[in-house]
Amino acid sequence: MPKKMLNIRDILAHNLKENRKKCGFTQEKLAEKAGISAHYLAMVEVSKKFPTPEMLDRIAQALKIETYKLFDVSTTPEGALLHLEQSILNNIEQLINITIKQAIANEFKNCKEN
Repeated sequence: MPKKMLNIRDILAHNLKENRKKCGFTQEKLAEKAGISAHYLAMVEVSKKFPTPEMLDRIAQALKIETYKLFDVSTTPEGALLHLEQSILNNIEQLINITIKQAIANEFKNCKEN
């Protein structure tokens, strides 16, 4: 089964909503602080609209976060799973490399003994 690719609009929507809730803001309150319409903000939160860079900066400022945090993949459930998967794959790769090196060393040792 192919992996679902993370869509930048979905990442933004997830992080925007999570950060808004952490701040205790309604969509209306955040929209007011960022100088955008509540309807537009709602559309961003459901991945229907994508803000301009300037608008992203205003939203991040209203949330008191750095703009790049609106795109942090590790905060999404999919991102956390991808991070976990990558960690597991790295661990497996390290174990395989160690096992191969040990097998080669043992084979070399056996050749020297014979």
